[in-house]
Amino acid sequence: MKVVAIVPAAGLGTRMRPAAPEKTGTSRKQFMLLDGSPILLHTIRKLLACPLIDEIFVALRREDLRWVGELIQAELPAKPVHLVEGGETRQESVEKALSVVDPDTDLVVVHDAVRPFIDLETIEKVIREAAITGGAIVGIVPVDTVKQVHLTKVRATIPRDHLILAQTPQVFRFDILREAFEKARQDGYVGTDESSLVERLEKIDITVVLGSDRNIKITKPSDMELARFFLAEEKAKAQAQRGS
Repeated sequence: MKVVAIVPAAGLGTRMRPAAPEKTGTSRKQFMLLDGSPILLHTIRKLLACPLIDEIFVALRREDLRWVGELIQAELPAKPVHLVEGGETRQESVEKALSVVDPDTDLVVVHDAVRPFIDLETIEKVIREAAITGGAIVGIVPVDTVKQVHLTKVRATIPRDHLILAQTPQVFRFDILREAFEKARQDGYVGTDESSLVERLEKIDITVVLGSDRNIKITKPSDMELARFFLAEEKAKAQAQRGS
C-alpha cells in the first residue's frame, strides 16, 4: 500500500496578528518559531516519523520554496519530501499537490501545516481505517453546548449527540480524492476541508477516528503559549523514555 501525505502551507495566516520578524523573516503562522524551528517543520517531523507514510508533498508559496527546501534538507529526511507551488487557497494548494502525486498511490493523507501535535498512533489509526472504508478523518466530540444563531439572536440548541469537530489528518483513496477535487472545480464549489469535497460525491461513508484536544490548530497568538507547553511535555516524555 502506497501512502503519501500532503501538507498545504501556502496560506498567509491572516488570523495571526503581525509580529516582529524572527529568524524566518515572517509572521505567517506556519513559519512562526516554536523552540527555534518553524511550526511547519515540527509538523513535517511527525509525518516523517510515521512508518506508513512513504512520501510527503508540501505546498508553498513560490517565494518560500527555496529556503524551506534548504530547511527540510538539513533535517536529512529518511523519506522523500517534495515541494510544490501552492495556490491562493487551501483547496487550490491541495489540488496542485495532488496533481503531481504518482497515480499508483493508494491513499492520500492531508494534514494541516499548523497541527504539530498530532500523535503517531492517531496518524496510523486513521490511515488504516481509510484503507478499509475509502475515507476517514480525525475528529473530537464537542464539550460545549452548540447554539444556532442568526446575527446575535439564539435560534436553537443543537444536540451534540451527532456532532464532531473535524481535525486532520484526513485520509482518502487517491482516486476518490482526485475525483472530488475535479467535481469541485467543475462546480465552482469551495469546501472547508477535504471531507466536504468527498461528501459531495456520495460514494463512500467517511468514518471518524477519535482524536485529541491536544491536536490543536495554531491559528492565533494565544495558541502559541499552549503550543510551547505541549512541546515541553513532549520533550520531557522523550527524555524520560531515553533514560529508562
